[in-house]
Amino acid sequence: RGKIVKQISNDYTVKVDGKLYICKARGKFRNQGITPLVGDEVIIQDNYILEVLPRKNELNRPSICNIDEAIIITSLKNPDFSTNLLDKLIVVTEFNGIKPIIIFTKADLLTKEEFKNLYKYINYYKSIGYDIYFNDEIEKIKKIFKDKVCVFTGQTGAGKSTLLNKLDSSLNLKTDEISMALGRGKHTTRHTELLEICGGMVADTPGFSALDFTDMSPSDIRDNFIEFNLYRDKCKFRNCMHSSEIDCEIIKKVEDGTIIKSRYENYLKFIGR
Repeated sequence: RGKIVKQISNDYTVKVDGKLYICKARGKFRNQGITPLVGDEVIIQDNYILEVLPRKNELNRPSICNIDEAIIITSLKNPDFSTNLLDKLIVVTEFNGIKPIIIFTKADLLTKEEFKNLYKYINYYKSIGYDIYFNDEIEKIKKIFKDKVCVFTGQTGAGKSTLLNKLDSSLNLKTDEISMALGRGKHTTRHTELLEICGGMVADTPGFSALDFTDMSPSDIRDNFIEFNLYRDKCKFRNCMHSSEIDCEIIKKVEDGTIIKSRYENYLKFIGR
């Protein structure tokens, strides 16, 4: 029994008791509609994967499973801060039973005025219960990984590989400069791999800037805006979608500033209202 720690094409690297084995998946998985993923606990024999054990969770993009924490790398500038993308990533990871941890990067590129304007967002995410770090808090960030399997995710060019290299210089992951013409990073990571780091494991995955809500209904999206759940019992209708219903407590909380407007506006976009 071991864990898939790397996949390149049809080759799966499985770690068993500290040793690595390059394995192929049995053809039966294709017939069963099962695709082994990085993070899977598997049974192997003679360099073949015989069995994929039950998963506690999985993500489609990046394709990985059995994750404890999602480290959401969020650039504040170059590329610019996007509440829309951050909220998408938070909602999808919450839905999949994964703890989101937010790390903000590139604060050093901001003017004092720009930082002041963005800090109200940073402070809001902290106030509703999310763990927040800046990428220069290296010693604090190292403690996140102890005995955990984590995935790094976030916008392309936000500095995922750069931060991993700071946490462990022996990784020597390939990084690339931001494409100024496109305003986004070049894809620098080509496959999904679990790397041992700071007493745990982390996946360095291909960067992406788009995400959809596959397998999530509008009510799933609603239920994973965690601060909504604090007030929804006060809504007039039990299954209130917080869009245009009368006596909606969420709308009231947005109007009085308790719930930040950007979160609510993103929520309406996500559910198509």
